[in-house]
Amino acid sequence: MQALIDFDGAPVFAIPARDSYRGFTAAEGMLIEGPQGWGEFCPPRGSDDLTAARWLTSAIEGGTVGWPDAVRGRVAVAVPVPAVNPQDAGAIVAGSGCRAADVRVTGQPEDASRLEAVRTALGPDGSIRCVVEHAWDVDTAAQLIPVLDRAAGGLEFVQQPCATAAELAAVHRRVEVRLAVDASTLSAGGPALSEVADLAILTVGALGGVRRALRFAERSDLPCVVSAASGSSETSIGLAGGLALAGALPEVPFACGLGTATALAGDIVSDGRALIPVEGYLPVAPMAPAPDTARIAEFSLDNAERITWWRGRLRAARELL
Repeated sequence: MQALIDFDGAPVFAIPARDSYRGFTAAEGMLIEGPQGWGEFCPPRGSDDLTAARWLTSAIEGGTVGWPDAVRGRVAVAVPVPAVNPQDAGAIVAGSGCRAADVRVTGQPEDASRLEAVRTALGPDGSIRCVVEHAWDVDTAAQLIPVLDRAAGGLEFVQQPCATAAELAAVHRRVEVRLAVDASTLSAGGPALSEVADLAILTVGALGGVRRALRFAERSDLPCVVSAASGSSETSIGLAGGLALAGALPEVPFACGLGTATALAGDIVSDGRALIPVEGYLPVAPMAPAPDTARIAEFSLDNAERITWWRGRLRAARELL
């Protein structure tokens, strides 16, 4: 399959996050064209070569062997809410059309008022999830989660409050709010998944593609939530893989964390193909949208050192496939 792909000509792009989306990273990576379509290679900067190889496997899957058949045509998604003031947070939610919100929290007093504003915008039936991303120790998480739960009028879950499985397991024993753990961060030989969390977060790139993520879901004894990766923003081409996974899963009990294209200052595809939620949903498609030539030119990375770094990153990942 590698022989069918022009790796040497893969475009390198960089799209900044919107100024108002504090805490969200720029999207930076490479576009991989296969014989059947496009993929996106954007492993987090600090990740090792083995992790990058899984991201590359995911990037070439849709454009070579294709994705599994979908069992649904659209999926509900959550609106991402950055760590902004309560008024702005409420406005983001009210304008999104989504019935779920992934709210960034920082451990500061303003978290509570931000969650209250989101609840007002969503109404009593909306779902609120807190995104922490490894920031707290066990005692901090155990202290803050009940406070945030009350401020939100009930949280659906809290995503990855601590960095390690052992820490998550300790928090899990001390709080009643459901915890969600990124399945790609769990290592063999650690605590059982059910001891660590109540939900498993599936991120297609980090797990090595749609098929590998599906196999993980089949083996897991926990409900799964499909989400974009933390530590690496994706364009609509990358997010399409997560939608393919959500479309193929037998059940999708939670809104997917795949509405993150709204956090970017642009996209690599045309406006009509961008994966921006409409009335809280995104469509499931048999392949990723193709990049727009003008957008490739607009967001082409012009830093020679970074381009060299990305080509070296791709070369190292290819050697492990």
